[in-house]
Amino acid sequence: MIVYRCEATIESVFTAVYLAYEEKRDLKDTRLVLHQDPILFAQDVPVVPDWDKTRKVMRTLIRRFGEGDYESLCLALASEQEDCAQAVFGTVVCGLAMRPAKGHLFDHLTHPDCLRAFELSRGAGRELSHMLGFLRFQELENGVLYAEIGPKNNLLTFLVPHFADRFPRENFIIHDTVRGIFALHPAGRQWVLGSAAKEELRLDYSDKEQYYSELFRGFVQAIVIKERKNPALQRNMLPLRFREYMVEFR
Repeated sequence: MIVYRCEATIESVFTAVYLAYEEKRDLKDTRLVLHQDPILFAQDVPVVPDWDKTRKVMRTLIRRFGEGDYESLCLALASEQEDCAQAVFGTVVCGLAMRPAKGHLFDHLTHPDCLRAFELSRGAGRELSHMLGFLRFQELENGVLYAEIGPKNNLLTFLVPHFADRFPRENFIIHDTVRGIFALHPAGRQWVLGSAAKEELRLDYSDKEQYYSELFRGFVQAIVIKERKNPALQRNMLPLRFREYMVEFR
């Protein structure tokens, strides 16, 4: 068995996919893993992420299966489950072996890897949809908009393009405090990724922000209809784990 030891990034996993084909491995006896636990009777191959190889795999997947399936694969890789790399690899192998060559990657849910990748992608996509609605920006003293998130899955790079498109002329930061990474969007320019713990950033909110945050919390309380309070339904529509990062629940 050949085991490619990958990092938990799209670049690393797609590089491993490229290497498996380039080195003409037995694809049925090849595994992609994100952990370092030893596997008996297996040949370990450490993967060094390579952007050129990654880009070639990206182009192939988009050309053969379309942008929708490609995005679904990327969402599956955003999952925190350790088997996501193998699920995506198995799905790609299954898809490229299909005849005719063109088709949807997730047409074969009877294949265990395809089914697993579909489940991971759907779970990450559901959380992404929640984050797009529940993310809250607050204004700092320097005018920068700051949003704090703590998703289960690594969704930062999926969130930023949406808000960069909505607020192209705003300076903003979206900070994943669970993973210690952030996206910085300078007004009118391309956003970039960085790493920092929350304690390393100076988060002094503006007086106007504090004033309007208090008004918003008061508004949310004022519109409550006590006779129709339904905590179970509210938890179903707005899970508790999101409220820590929402202004109206602080």
